[in-house]
Amino acid sequence: MIRAIRACKTAAEERGVVRKECAAIRAAISENDPDYRHRNLAKLMFIHMLGYPTHFGQMECLKLIASAGFPEKRIGYLGLMLLLDERQEVLMLVTNSLKQDLNHSNQYIVGLAICALGNICSAEMARDLAPEVERLFQTRDPNIKKKAALCSIRIIRKVPDLSENFMSPAASLLKEKHHGVLIAGVQLCTELCKASAEALDYLRKNCTEVLVRILKDVSNSPYAPEYDIAGITDPFLHIRVLRLMRTLGQGDADSSDFMNDILAQVATKTESNKNAGNAILYECVETIMGIEATSGLRVLAINILGRFLSNRDNNIRYVALNILMKAIAVDAQAVQRHRATILECVKDSDASIRKRALELVFLLVNDTNVKPITKDLIEYLEVSDQEFKGDLTVKICLIVEKFSHEKLWYIDQMLKVLIEAGNFVKDEIWHALVVVISNAPDLHGYTVRSLYKALQNSCEQESLVRVAVWCIGEYGELLINNVGVLDVEEPITVTESDAVDVVEISLKRHSSDITTRAMSLIALLKLSSRFPPCSERIREIIIQQKGSLVLELQQRSLEFNAIIQKHQNIKSSLVERMPVLEESAYHNKKAASAPGNLSEGKTRQATAAASLKLPNGVAKTPAAPLVDLLDLNSDDIPQPSSSGGDFLHDLLGIGLAPSPSSAGGGAMSSSGVDALLDLLSIGETPVQNDLLASNIVSTSQDKLPSISPLERLSSVSSPVSLQSTGAAPVVDLLGSLSTNSSAPADGSSVYPSIVAYQSDSLKIMFSFSKQPGNPQTTVIQATYTNMSSNVYTDFLFQAAVPKFVQLKLDPGSSNILPSSGNGSITQRMVITNTQHGQRALAMRLRISYKVDNQDKMEQGQVNNFPAGL
Repeated sequence: MIRAIRACKTAAEERGVVRKECAAIRAAISENDPDYRHRNLAKLMFIHMLGYPTHFGQMECLKLIASAGFPEKRIGYLGLMLLLDERQEVLMLVTNSLKQDLNHSNQYIVGLAICALGNICSAEMARDLAPEVERLFQTRDPNIKKKAALCSIRIIRKVPDLSENFMSPAASLLKEKHHGVLIAGVQLCTELCKASAEALDYLRKNCTEVLVRILKDVSNSPYAPEYDIAGITDPFLHIRVLRLMRTLGQGDADSSDFMNDILAQVATKTESNKNAGNAILYECVETIMGIEATSGLRVLAINILGRFLSNRDNNIRYVALNILMKAIAVDAQAVQRHRATILECVKDSDASIRKRALELVFLLVNDTNVKPITKDLIEYLEVSDQEFKGDLTVKICLIVEKFSHEKLWYIDQMLKVLIEAGNFVKDEIWHALVVVISNAPDLHGYTVRSLYKALQNSCEQESLVRVAVWCIGEYGELLINNVGVLDVEEPITVTESDAVDVVEISLKRHSSDITTRAMSLIALLKLSSRFPPCSERIREIIIQQKGSLVLELQQRSLEFNAIIQKHQNIKSSLVERMPVLEESAYHNKKAASAPGNLSEGKTRQATAAASLKLPNGVAKTPAAPLVDLLDLNSDDIPQPSSSGGDFLHDLLGIGLAPSPSSAGGGAMSSSGVDALLDLLSIGETPVQNDLLASNIVSTSQDKLPSISPLERLSSVSSPVSLQSTGAAPVVDLLGSLSTNSSAPADGSSVYPSIVAYQSDSLKIMFSFSKQPGNPQTTVIQATYTNMSSNVYTDFLFQAAVPKFVQLKLDPGSSNILPSSGNGSITQRMVITNTQHGQRALAMRLRISYKVDNQDKMEQGQVNNFPAGL
């Protein structure tokens, strides 16, 4: 049959031969032919190994097992182990035959029964036959004892409650001289320790000294040919005993004390020039690190691992690195002694060793060695393989971020990483670098000069280009004027044209992506304000992108060009330097967005949103500089402030709490870091109009067909500024709106005028009128009067209202407010209260102006509107 199957050239021929043989076997089974039963079962086993169904021959196995002869039983038990498993009910029929064979006088038949029981034993069979197996421990034949111990392991795994029956027999096996029985007994003891705490305590008390003696005897035994492997006597017994000792000594100081001496002897006497010796040393180290060993013994174990790291075998080095990662938690100082060797493994040609060594180096870093380790890793970064640069870059950046106590050192190391592997730096890493730079005002000049020099030498690293372009746009004047030069710097001369050249190259570089080009456009817009002589050249560079195939770049080009050409009066305010970004807020947000915390954060956010009972669903933040512009109550009166503040800081909504309704929709966050991240998230889906904060407007929105990303940038979660002059409104960046909005028909004033705001130097009056038949709409005429002796220039009025109110603010009559009440500025606004009669009007004011070229700002709240508005 085997010859015929092997001669088949196709699967179809093989199936035909198998079908023919199966038919013949079925016929023989139906005839109940005892002479050829064992041959037929042997054929069925071969057919089973080929993958064909052989269930019809299962009963033949039971018949052969029940026969009296050894050859028939051998085939029957072999068929039983191959054709059946513990899930089949037929197996229950063989229990009685197994019991008889376990008590048979022929040791070979007993061996067959034990082997079969050890392979297919079910829980029911284990309970029924455990006494017979336990009795076999008393026999003199070492082969039977060995097989009984291995069968007991299967029984304990199936029924852990039977462990107590085998504790004493297992301990007795450790006194045997036969190594096969010893190995089986040690393995049985190990399994008992895993299955039962009672067995673990019993073996600790009764077997610890026995195991020490076994290990001492086998280590000091003379040459024995039957057990010798590479000059070492029975390394398999060594390893099994060491593993059991590790189990017994774990968490038990008394047992560990018995083991210390023999473990030190094995660690020092075992030769490491052969694989068998290295295997024993590995298990010895694992045992030392797993038990309550002395500190000297642990240092010895770690030194062995240090020798492993110098081995030429990659497998030995890999396992050494694995154990060292565990050993750091036990004795970090001993592992530190091998730091140089571990760093050499980072440069290994084997990828798995490089990666494991890099993880170990990361665990080794502390405050004392961070600088030399970082220096070595950055030096290797220059010559490392491309596929390894990504992992190496991430680890270096994590090390620098975690252990940097000096911002200068942090910036220097991050710049080196950006120069060598900027394309492998993830976005969150260079975002964090920008946050650190913004929080180091003394290093702004040094940083922008370093980035400028780096960008001149290499502009192929994308992250380097982005950080450099951002810094040049923010701190370009520091680059030109050599502000904040450090002693370690070499002086350089950079003109305004040179700075513009660098950004222009980054914009036009063919390998730059959309994000980099968009950031370059923003930097050019900022430089047009910082470098007035280059403004026209910058405008020409920007307008070249109006034909870009990328809609984002095309739109930015047109908008920025309109700002430079038509809106000089607001450009300086619009492109002011970014506010200082809160490092703690950034790190909190980064931690919250981690994969492990993301689902938890969403749950907390949903719970917090559900618990809010505030109007408009707006959360209040006591620390906000403008306390909840969108949720005004009659008793919530802020203290007016006339101190000069950061206009862009407030314009970007920093410190304002986001509404829960927009928390899940990508709304602006409440920190300066979010402003940065939103500014840098170029090319992503723009913020939707319905997420704009509470209709805070300063110009007509009902005429706008759409709002551009630039307008969203300057209006999200903040009052939109409007220059109080006759110039075009801010949102009319492309000249699509008329500068004169149509005035409603005048109606008679039926509401008394009020003093909306008054300080020592400024008075604001509101007078009201309504259109007939439209009670929801109110026309407010604001009059600004300067009570001081100084003339106010660049006068700017801003207002914010709740979501249920729509506000349209017309340009003021002038932007110069005469002194001493000799004149005034008037401004018209139209307010529509969509909940007229249900909720009263409320408004927040902010007024900015200049006195002797010094910026001033005042703000207040209007909560005394006449009833009925």
